[in-house]
Amino acid sequence: MNSGPVYACISLLFYSTMAVLFSSCGKQDKQPSPERPNIIIIYLDDLGYGDVSAYGSTTISTPNMDRLANEGLKFTRGYAASATCTPSRYALLTGTYPWRNKNARILPGTAPLLIDTSMITLPKMLRQQGYKTGIVGKWHLGLGDGSIDWNEQISPGPNEVGFDESYILAATQDRVPTVYIENGNVVGLEETDPIMVSYSENFEGEPTALDHPEMLKMKWDHGHNNSIVNGIPRIGFMKGGQRARWIDEDMADVFLEKAREFIHNQRESPFFLYYALQQPHVPRTPHPRFVGATSMGPRGDVIAEADWCIGELMKTLEEEGLLENTLIILSSDNGPVINDGYLDQAVELLGDHKPSGPLRGGKYSLFEAGTRVPFLAFWKGYIEPGTSDAMISQIDLAASLAELTGSSATFRDSENMLPVLLGRSQDGRKTLITEATGRTALHYENWLVIPPNNGPEVFQNVNIESGNSAEYQLYDLTTDLSQQKNLAPGDSARLNQFIQIYKNLTAIN
Repeated sequence: MNSGPVYACISLLFYSTMAVLFSSCGKQDKQPSPERPNIIIIYLDDLGYGDVSAYGSTTISTPNMDRLANEGLKFTRGYAASATCTPSRYALLTGTYPWRNKNARILPGTAPLLIDTSMITLPKMLRQQGYKTGIVGKWHLGLGDGSIDWNEQISPGPNEVGFDESYILAATQDRVPTVYIENGNVVGLEETDPIMVSYSENFEGEPTALDHPEMLKMKWDHGHNNSIVNGIPRIGFMKGGQRARWIDEDMADVFLEKAREFIHNQRESPFFLYYALQQPHVPRTPHPRFVGATSMGPRGDVIAEADWCIGELMKTLEEEGLLENTLIILSSDNGPVINDGYLDQAVELLGDHKPSGPLRGGKYSLFEAGTRVPFLAFWKGYIEPGTSDAMISQIDLAASLAELTGSSATFRDSENMLPVLLGRSQDGRKTLITEATGRTALHYENWLVIPPNNGPEVFQNVNIESGNSAEYQLYDLTTDLSQQKNLAPGDSARLNQFIQIYKNLTAIN
């Protein structure tokens, strides 16, 4: 939802002032104005709150992410909408809570498009405001209508929900099909070697990790024992498309080059780039340049690689003369996971590193580390360096960027946090519903309420606390950030108040 007249007045006053300053500095008319800066969302995959040195890590160095934090605004209470990838991406692009859509779960590579093409989306809104829009990187929001022929034009997809240009991987790096898709077409596909994909049964004669372990250069631990591509076992089965298959170690370079190309081609007009990196999601496959960059093996090395990519993107903006007129927002789709299905020594080499920082839980969890993630806003000359403790969610970017660009579009659950995003207010969200594998929790001011849930207290495969309990859980995050003391048994009055708020907010209407 958009803000009321107070925020509107603040926004109008601020941008009127900026317009005068901008004009007096003699900028060229061909450049976008302060009311319409270029916008880049850098979205990492499974990066934890404690994986960035600006958030306290002393075991991984992330100088380029740190630059965004030190020269921009670092949020200590920035949230993804979900503790898993597909739902968070859905919320980011639609401004709608993912739990309102029963299909917003971790999708297989053959799932139909999750976003209704009639919905207003973040890229669609920005395109209406004159922006050129592009996505480079991970999609994982479904493609087509559920019956995809990978050898023909694939539609609907990113281009049908607001992106002028798209260069993506369909789902995740560990799922088939292991090919790049550009504007709906598989890159490098040969007619004589058509692609076939299945998530139910293998194709005759195609090797899998179970029957050909000698072909593997990366061993699987759980859930990744189907088709082998590039020596890595995947989820799902695939046949054909040999020339089109990606080389995992080159993926970061490929996406970086496409992102730089988009910026260069659109430098004369305002643009929106959704740069969705695949790191540090499994399989963790750093380019040889980054092998050994950290002491933590592939997981640490791909974080270093991702940080380098961010630095190179910043260099491109500087070279094109665009850095001072580009709003950059960096975040992660959910919290961290160490062993997520491959034996890559992430557990053994972790050492003193704490991917969740001071938070409890991780990916898949209702505890804080599931959804509280790195969240940075950088706009050179417009956002003053600092730290914000205001609560903000990625779901709010849609309404906030609508306000920034003068759009009247509204989004169901998105709140206009533009003054917060720009560091001009600490008045963040009062309430937020976060989600993890179909379960939801309430953030109210600095309290967290987790309703009772069935299921294991620890997800054994990944060794992460789920947040499940037979009883309500209530935590005061001001005094107990690591969530060690459940206050629900001794504070029934407060708990009952929060339960009613939770029920009101989650009533689907």
